[in-house]
Amino acid sequence: MIWLEYAITGLFAGFLAGYLGIGGGLVLVPVLSWLFARDAATAGMAVQMAVATSLATMLFTSMSSLLAHHRRNAIIWTLVRQMLPGLLAGALLGTVIADAIGNTALGIIFGIFALLVGVQLLRDVRHVGHHPLPGRTAIAGTGLLISTLSSLLGIGGGSMTVPWLLWHGQQVQKSIATAAACGYPIAVAGTLGFVLLGDSHAGAPALGYVHLPALAGVALFSVFGAPLGVAAVHRSSPLLAKRFFALFLLVVAVRMLWR
Repeated sequence: MIWLEYAITGLFAGFLAGYLGIGGGLVLVPVLSWLFARDAATAGMAVQMAVATSLATMLFTSMSSLLAHHRRNAIIWTLVRQMLPGLLAGALLGTVIADAIGNTALGIIFGIFALLVGVQLLRDVRHVGHHPLPGRTAIAGTGLLISTLSSLLGIGGGSMTVPWLLWHGQQVQKSIATAAACGYPIAVAGTLGFVLLGDSHAGAPALGYVHLPALAGVALFSVFGAPLGVAAVHRSSPLLAKRFFALFLLVVAVRMLWR
């Protein structure tokens, strides 16, 4: 039964990563934390393991989504390269913070973030503008801030990268595609940090904070979901899906804040 739950979670998370450009972590972290909380071996670190495992699955989903967007020539690679130093440093910093603050505080922070994103999606705030992109240092600094929060919460960063790109006049499809490309270095550095920081957990099949069975089950099916999401975003308006997902995030926020 647990493998079926991993499969459904992975398929849904992968689809959203490609379709909305917000990263499957907003689905994976709350669902996996609830699943891990049922196991006595992982209950005390359920949120930390969920965040780490979410980032590890993005090693597969981000690459799948990245390649699908690249085939459509939608990624702004120059911008990705300018953000890269900040993305790598921020991802490592986020893992250090997540390890230091503990399971309960991390769950509260995630709940607040889910609430903010849910309200933003429900209002359909697009932040479209025509402001010029800043210089290389400011772009790298933006990557640092986005990546730190992304790694701390186990998300791909699209919920922050996409609005930032839209504010600077980039097209919606290119913003989503570039956010997907930025998610991969976050996943690589963040996963490495959580593997190195996590202790050996007796009774838990984990590498550091990364739960290996969940990683295998979720990653396998999320890889199938991501290309479906990419195809959907180029063929339809994601407004209705955003509304449903916003309601899901509001439920997640309530559950994480008042558990």
